[in-house]
Amino acid sequence: MKAEFIISNTDFRMCPQVKEPEYAFIGRSNVGKSSLINMLTNRKGLAKTSAKPGKTLLINHFMVTDEESKQKRWYIVDLPGYGYAKLSKNEQEKLRRLIMGYVLNRTQMTLLFVLLDCRLEPQAIDLEFIRTLGSNGIPFALVFTKLDKLSNAQWQRNFEAYKARLLEEWEELPTILQTSAEKKTGRDELLAYIREINNNLDKE
Repeated sequence: MKAEFIISNTDFRMCPQVKEPEYAFIGRSNVGKSSLINMLTNRKGLAKTSAKPGKTLLINHFMVTDEESKQKRWYIVDLPGYGYAKLSKNEQEKLRRLIMGYVLNRTQMTLLFVLLDCRLEPQAIDLEFIRTLGSNGIPFALVFTKLDKLSNAQWQRNFEAYKARLLEEWEELPTILQTSAEKKTGRDELLAYIREINNNLDKE
């Protein structure tokens, strides 16, 4: 499997008109999104981390060539992080428009991976974002990051608490994946999930 950067855009209407499946990644600032993408593609430095969280207002496309998927090519989309409190109201609104413009209107998007820091209790901003996805029928999966920062017992407590909170609003839970970019935990499971979707798309 190999991955390469294709293009950055500031508006979903300027994104490339691709026919292959597109998997977007999003989460709060500092959730470990770039590290996860780099771990997934096995390319250190493919997705760049910003020195100033919340300052990068770009939609980044990466093309993956994957011989183990029936869809030989698919795309990873790195969306800006949200929830960075130090942005001005104007910057926050620009960020919201850019993210929601892509999420709600990008017909090429096959699935949105929403990243959550496993060390934190359910955050209002994440729950609101997930709620918006559900009310708009946007397909998504949850990806917990930074599992290496907790013991297994701590993580299980947090995980059960998060599931309980989600089930207060959802009849059933979305697909949930568990990862650590540091230890490459969950890489095989995440790739297998993407390939399964690709293979199902290939049958349609």
